[in-house]
Amino acid sequence: MPVSTDGVLLGAWATLNRAERILDIGTGTGLLALMCAQRNLEAKVYAIDIEQSAAITAQLNAVNSEWSERITVEHADIMAVSYPDKFDVIICNPPYFNNGEQAKRQSRATARHTDSLSHQHLLERCLSLLEEDGKASFVLPVVEGEQFILLAQRLGFSLTRLCRVQPTPTKIENRLLIELSLRSGECKDQQLIIRDKLGYTDAFIALTKDFYLKM
Repeated sequence: MPVSTDGVLLGAWATLNRAERILDIGTGTGLLALMCAQRNLEAKVYAIDIEQSAAITAQLNAVNSEWSERITVEHADIMAVSYPDKFDVIICNPPYFNNGEQAKRQSRATARHTDSLSHQHLLERCLSLLEEDGKASFVLPVVEGEQFILLAQRLGFSLTRLCRVQPTPTKIENRLLIELSLRSGECKDQQLIIRDKLGYTDAFIALTKDFYLKM
């Protein structure tokens, strides 16, 4: 199945230890749900997507995995669905296209356009679904990520971890890995460079080697 660098980074970086219930919002192909199930062998993983074709794909990928018994995929709107219990971890690769941009395919537009799930609505829903000591992790481009953090803090979240991702040492950071919590605490600020002149950096390999077949 298609594997995006953003998704692999988020799935490998997010804090999952001691989590019993994990929610993947906007699961797409199910990549993050599968990574969470692989990293945490005890957790129940719930994946949701508003797009039917994405939910079907995620379900097929989950069924064909060795973690199928612990992954539940649902075709639904996260703003409308209800869950009996809150989650220890929420993970999401959220939409970030601005209003003026057009995706080449309509399904891509639905999945990535902020009109379909605004960042404020997403964060408000996470507030209601996250356990008091839970963690919510996201990946976004830098500008959108900085705005997302400010919005999250206004809504009551604390920024507990931040990783600034650079493609190479000579290029500026282009992604932010963001971890939010309902509990206040000092933020752990990190930096990750993906490639140097020799290829993938040691730090990138150490983080992602369990999820790439050739690394």
